[in-house]
Parts: sequence; C-alpha cells; structure tokens
Amino acid sequence: MKTNPDSRRVVITGMGVVSPVGHDTAAFWHSLVNGVSGIRTLTKPELAYEKVHVAATVEDFDPLQYFERKEARRLDRYCQFALVAAREAVAQADGLMSAYEPERVGTIIGSGVGGLQTIENEYTKLFQGGMGRISPLFIPMMISNMAAGHVSMAHGTKGPSYCVTTACASGTHSIGDAFRLIKHGYADACIAGGCEAPLTTIAVAGFANMTALSNQQDPARASIPFDNRRDGFVIGEGAGVLVLENLESAKKRGANIICEIAGYGSTSDAYHITSPDPEGRGAAEAMRLAIAEAGLTPEDVDYINAHGTSTPLNDKYETIAIHSALAAAAEKVAVSSTKSMVGHLLGAAGAVEAIASALAIRDGIIPPTIGLLEADPECDLDYVPNTARHTPVRVALSNSLGFGGHNATLLLRSLED
Repeated sequence: MKTNPDSRRVVITGMGVVSPVGHDTAAFWHSLVNGVSGIRTLTKPELAYEKVHVAATVEDFDPLQYFERKEARRLDRYCQFALVAAREAVAQADGLMSAYEPERVGTIIGSGVGGLQTIENEYTKLFQGGMGRISPLFIPMMISNMAAGHVSMAHGTKGPSYCVTTACASGTHSIGDAFRLIKHGYADACIAGGCEAPLTTIAVAGFANMTALSNQQDPARASIPFDNRRDGFVIGEGAGVLVLENLESAKKRGANIICEIAGYGSTSDAYHITSPDPEGRGAAEAMRLAIAEAGLTPEDVDYINAHGTSTPLNDKYETIAIHSALAAAAEKVAVSSTKSMVGHLLGAAGAVEAIASALAIRDGIIPPTIGLLEADPECDLDYVPNTARHTPVRVALSNSLGFGGHNATLLLRSLED
C-alpha cells in the first residue's frame, strides 16, 4: 500500500496503565488529579538497605487475576505489567485488530532493564546448585524484548515488533518510533509503550550506590521534583501502553480518539553516562524538534510533563532546557512532574507520562507536582505545586531524559480537523 506520508496524522485510541497509584487508566488518573502518592516505605526484607527506605510499588497486583498459573510462572513481572496494560489499551481501542491486516499493526514496547528478577532468581539457583539448576526458560523470561513479543502474540500483531532500550527514555522513544511508522506509511496502527519491574536487590543497591536514589525515610518527602531539598529519585515499577492509529482509518471505523500525537524529537547529549548536559542543549533540541514537526511555535505549548526526577542535577538542567527551547514562552507554560506521585518507572516512565499528558488534554486538568514546598531558586518555572489545575490544555509536551544522554520529547495536541 502506497501512502503519502505527509497526509497521515496519528492519534491515540487506547491507553492502559499498571502503576503504583492504580492498576488501570481510570484509577491512575483519579490518583494524579487528586495528588495521591504511590510512594511507600519499603517492607520487603530482601530490599532492606540503609541507603534506601522508600519505593513506588505496585501493590496488590495478583498475576492470577490476569493469567493462568502456568502462564504467570513463565512471565517475568515486567512482562506481566506490559500484558495487562496492553490488554486495557486494546480493549479501549475497541475493534482494533478487526479493522487492520495483522501485518499492518506494529508492537513496540520498551524496557530499560528487562527481567532483572528472573536474573536474580536464576543466579541464586546457579550459586546454590550449579549450572544444571538453571531454568530452560531463563533466557526468554529475562531478555528485554519479550514484553513486545508477548504483547504481539497476545493480540496477533504481525507488523514491526521490537523493544527500545534507552534507559529512562525507552517508553517515549517507543511511542515516538510507533508514531513515525504510522506517519510514514510503514504501519496503520501500533501498540506502543514501556514497562519495568526493577524492585530487585541488585537494582536497588546499584542505583543507591551511585547516589541516584533519595535517602529520605518519609515517603512524602522523597520524590519532590524542583524542591530545594530534593536528594534523588524514588525507584518505581509499572507499565504504560498506548494504541496509535492513523487518523483517517480511526475516524472511518468510529474509534474513540483521545488526542493526536503531532511531533517527536530525539537527540543525544554526547556528554556523560548519567548526568544531563548542564546547558540542557540536547533536551532543548528534542523539544524544538517536536514543536517544529507539529508545525507549532513555543507559544502554542500549554503544558509540559517534565522528566522531573527529583535529582539535584536533572531538575535544574531540565529547567534550563525548557527556558532554552521555549524562550519567552517558558514564563507562561505550566510544568509538572507526575514522578512526584508515581516515582521513577525507568523504561515505563515516558509511557505513563505520555498517558498523563493525553488525559490532561482530554479533561482539561493539569496534574500537580506534589511535595513542592520550598522552591529551588534555580528552578523558576510554574510547576503547578500540590494541587491540580483545571484549565484547557490544547498542546502538551512530554519529556524523557535517559542515562547515556538519551533525550526524547513527544508533542500531543487536541484533535483539530
């Protein structure tokens, strides 16, 4: 099928979430707009460490509510999250797979670290019993691409299927790639997002020992983006999955269109393995590219869902990047970090934040940055502190910045004919 790429607009028709503040999109959004936090005191003895006291955990998630026992045992937790979120997204996009040839539907699900729990479990067997104890399912359970593989098998999608692994930008890059596949005619629809289940001994210790995690004992003061007392991010788990379709086909089949993805920017800092560029050049350029692809100007942007990790460097440098990208318009744009409520979901972060941005457009509500009590003088934007703001949102940016210097920005906007 030959298609003029300039004629293909891309819309969101389904969304699914598994998060520390809700196991579906409705619960997730209700928590965000009401400032409910999913950050909790760590109680698992295997995660006990004097440097880490809190995490953003998905509570009361019983795999047997979603999978047969045998299937659940063959899925790492990160894949379970992805499958549950994808199931909700595809259900929302009612009739998706009957509307398209399977070869025209792609699946791109990112993960920053893949099946770490499986790796830990199998290494314990190796240490205790030798090589013969390793499960024959070890490899297909732990490799990062299997969330995309399982989602593709579950829904019968036969188009492009792969995993993006760009640390904390994985989810945003996955959605951006899906957007481009549809825009340029390589697919008609895609299931795209990110998933992560990193609450393991080795991950918690690794992030803590590099001083990336908050050392706060009070969950309410641990993830406080842009606050002067922030000291690190709160590690979290979950998944976010979206269904993207080309506008013409979505309209023709009567799909429920939530909003449009109109721009995507992707850059590299080429600066440092963990720190963003102090001048915010790469992040700023990602925002500029997304705005330009949408044919808009900085003055058109109403809301930015910031990467906003609550680390001293990220929040300062992202603020610099926003000033650089939007110039004078930065003084008026609303910015918030939903990581203040859900923590940092690593490879899933960009996907759940894109969903939050889409819902902000749909409902005209900007979720707050909770815990922002003492503003950092170097973080001088409007961060929507502590209380959601009811206001029309026509255009939103969603930013993700990953270790290794990976930057990604999505531009979402209300659908205009």
